Amino acid sequence: MTLGSILYLSREDVETTRLPMSEIIRALEAMFREKGNGEVEMPPKPGIHPRPDAFIHAMPAYIPSVQAAGLKWVSGYPGNQAKGLPYISGLLILNDPDTGVPLAVMDCTWITAQRTGAATAVAAKHLARPDSASVGIVACGVQGRSNLEALACLFAIRRVRAYDLHPEIAARYAREMEERLGVAVEPVTTLAEAVKGLDIVVTSGPILKNPRPPIEPGWLAPGSFASLVDFDSCWQGAALREMDKVATDDLAQMRFYRQEGYFRNTPEAYADLGEIVAGKKPGRESASERTASINLGLALDDMATAIRVYQRAKAAGIGRELPL
Repeated sequence: MTLGSILYLSREDVETTRLPMSEIIRALEAMFREKGNGEVEMPPKPGIHPRPDAFIHAMPAYIPSVQAAGLKWVSGYPGNQAKGLPYISGLLILNDPDTGVPLAVMDCTWITAQRTGAATAVAAKHLARPDSASVGIVACGVQGRSNLEALACLFAIRRVRAYDLHPEIAARYAREMEERLGVAVEPVTTLAEAVKGLDIVVTSGPILKNPRPPIEPGWLAPGSFASLVDFDSCWQGAALREMDKVATDDLAQMRFYRQEGYFRNTPEAYADLGEIVAGKKPGRESASERTASINLGLALDDMATAIRVYQRAKAAGIGRELPL
């Protein structure tokens, strides 16, 4: 018996499948519900750290309901941007759950970006006010784009303020996202302008083990929601302690990170997003609550997205079959 072939999908191939953000959000919400009910498998991700503030992580997971089993091998290198390379890069492998035989190898850059934005949208659906209409974007890179795109799928956004350490990047972001989403996007020159008085705030700079966070207590308005894509790198401990609710996408993974020296000034999360989506823990309970979700990035997010990319690629004849 021969093992057959494996489907190889380049980054261009993955993007060519045109998996809509709205579908990724639905896929992740279904996955989080299953996670909350104990119906998925995902160990905490192990990793190596060859350079300061850089990581290379192995991320395995299995979602029985969609028969998605696999592993993402992903790196994040803050110094890459100065070299003209992406901060995030890596590969994702899908396996046949019945035999364990690899089905596909694909670039994970686009998948990582899109599923991270979708996870913010799922968290916001349960923790932000339903009438949220203004968004602050802190760091106008790939995640700044995907997070705003995902939020625009669920909320009637009318106003966006965008801040980046490099004003020209914020200006370009504002032009591009305004044209893409049809929403007014204002580039701002101070961090405070992208946080104060806004309904939803997303911070997505580099993840730092020993940060010097600039966001102070009192900046996030009562009734607002924050998505901390960059862990606590932007948020002072006192600012997080004034939150009424701080959630995370995986409690076990957050404990693992604490053991590794992260989150030293961050309060314990009250709930896992899976528990919230499954109705086992409350989400937002009043219009005045300050809420936040620290989404660490889950292999389950990747598998929920990658299986759909694979199915669309197979149906459309996208990619290249390679012998095993």
